[in-house]
Amino acid sequence: MTKDDDADRAVRLAYDDRGDAGRVAWVTFNRPHQKNAIDQAGKELFVDIMTGLRQDRTLRAVVLTGAGEESFLGGTDIAQMARFDFEQAERSAYFMHRVCDVVRTCPIPVIARINGYCFGSGMEIAACADLRVAATHAKFGMPEVRLGVPAGMEAAILPRLIGWGKAREIMLTGDTLTAEQAFQMGYLQKLVLASEIDNAVEAWLKSLLKCGARALRLQKRNMMFWEQMSLTDASRAGINNFVDAYETDEPNRMMTAFVNRKRKTD
Repeated sequence: MTKDDDADRAVRLAYDDRGDAGRVAWVTFNRPHQKNAIDQAGKELFVDIMTGLRQDRTLRAVVLTGAGEESFLGGTDIAQMARFDFEQAERSAYFMHRVCDVVRTCPIPVIARINGYCFGSGMEIAACADLRVAATHAKFGMPEVRLGVPAGMEAAILPRLIGWGKAREIMLTGDTLTAEQAFQMGYLQKLVLASEIDNAVEAWLKSLLKCGARALRLQKRNMMFWEQMSLTDASRAGINNFVDAYETDEPNRMMTAFVNRKRKTD
């Protein structure tokens, strides 16, 4: 894995080169002594990194994680929030939305590798990823109401993932959830021992790399349409994306290879 950024940056970027299959970007929240809580500078840096990745056609996936073994992202830096005036609060909330939005609208699959504490904005960011795996020692929660502010920004995604009942419960009480509870309510797709979390991520990456690079981008475009459109409009958009796949030779090439492999095994 190659690193592009200094080790002491609040958000680190590294690349995993998979040869002809392309590259995987690893984006790491890097404030382990603050449970990787993200401050304003970290938010702006994260947005810059993720925006840059959108332009990289060699990328096949992005993995989000936290430095160390204790925390994915412990939320927004509370010490900084405690000093906000009105304008600073507005800027922080705006950038938190942008942080989440660049994850949710990333044109390639995003995996959240949740290796520990995942609170507040951390839970929102992970919710915007496509795939979420957590270690069994991870803890989850939306504690904003216990700090005098409501959960906002992309917390609106949570009812879609876990239903209105559970979403109301965790946002109104601020209670902490175990990783098992987060898995049972459908927030996580995988729950594994800490020693197995990298294997779980790798299993997803291997599956993604078997897929057509352009087909995956079109599939993500489809899913974003499905979130915003009526069923009829989403179906029409799906037709257009299916046809768009044939603008390159990817479908013919991959289907021909599939047919030829099948003939060899018959």
